[in-house]
Amino acid sequence: MRYHRSLAFSLLLICCLVAAGKDKKKIILPNDVLEARTVLVVVDPNAGIDAEAPNANRTAQEDVEKALMNWGRFTLAPDVSSADLIISIRKGNGKIAQQTIGGVPTNNRPVIFEPTDSGVGIGAHRGTPPQAGDPTGAQPQDPHPQVEVAPAQDMFAVYRGKRDNALDAPAVWRYSAKNALRSPDVPAVDVFRNLIKEAEKQQSATP
Repeated sequence: MRYHRSLAFSLLLICCLVAAGKDKKKIILPNDVLEARTVLVVVDPNAGIDAEAPNANRTAQEDVEKALMNWGRFTLAPDVSSADLIISIRKGNGKIAQQTIGGVPTNNRPVIFEPTDSGVGIGAHRGTPPQAGDPTGAQPQDPHPQVEVAPAQDMFAVYRGKRDNALDAPAVWRYSAKNALRSPDVPAVDVFRNLIKEAEKQQSATP
């Protein structure tokens, strides 16, 4: 009899723990990400230049910036030190391994572009001391051929900014899909926007 009571109690305890686990909602996005208002869009610093499509990543970068500006939630930042968030992008071409040209900085633009449907706004860099590991200040190296191993699909990753070596930290959110950076609609930005909406609903529902 004592054994059956102990077994019944154990089963009841397990059921309660499972129910509690189900009721506990997973946090979609942390508060600091929801409060972010400045963003820096960069090409993945590890991405080489594809000889067959040398402007693919730069074009995707500008398309993402334009989609963010049209969204209206964020202002583009010129560097890591002034960016609440960093979005790292990388175009995929269906190949996991391919020949590319490495050693060519892809993020050291002298100005920041703020593209919208009505035109492109341009703002100069400010005199803020650069953060260590800021991809916008990468120094030129010797261009060299390399075999690049990377995701075959388009990649869109969100990191926290205003810190040294920001891209070395784990991504806050990562999205990869075929044509995720497709111009002009940029589906990855739509997915990110919907994720933020869902996170804000979750936040407002939390007592």
